[in-house]
Amino acid sequence: MTGAVIVSPPQEVALIDARKAIDMFDKTKIPVLGIVENMSTWICPSCGHESHVFGHGGAEAEAKRLGLPFLGAIPLDIAIRLSGDAGAPVAAAAPEGAQARAFRAIARRLIEGGIV
Repeated sequence: MTGAVIVSPPQEVALIDARKAIDMFDKTKIPVLGIVENMSTWICPSCGHESHVFGHGGAEAEAKRLGLPFLGAIPLDIAIRLSGDAGAPVAAAAPEGAQARAFRAIARRLIEGGIV
């Protein structure tokens, strides 16, 4: 195993679990490659208003505090759930969509940063 990527919503209660996962990977000598903030923002499909339903920036702040790379943020979006439920990852189902771009940006950071 090359390493683990920790994915966490930004709110504190979720970050508690993320810290436990990081501790487990440290104990098993599996490197943590970075942290991704999931459900970082929600854009209203009707009016375009951006809302931070679960807060914003918590995973990025945790990555900084721990000296780990912050790899990016994934939006809260129904397309991600629908495509996953259909068995087609959103990056494959809608490769030009904002969700796919977010996943590609994270992968690019892992590669360009020499993390993987």
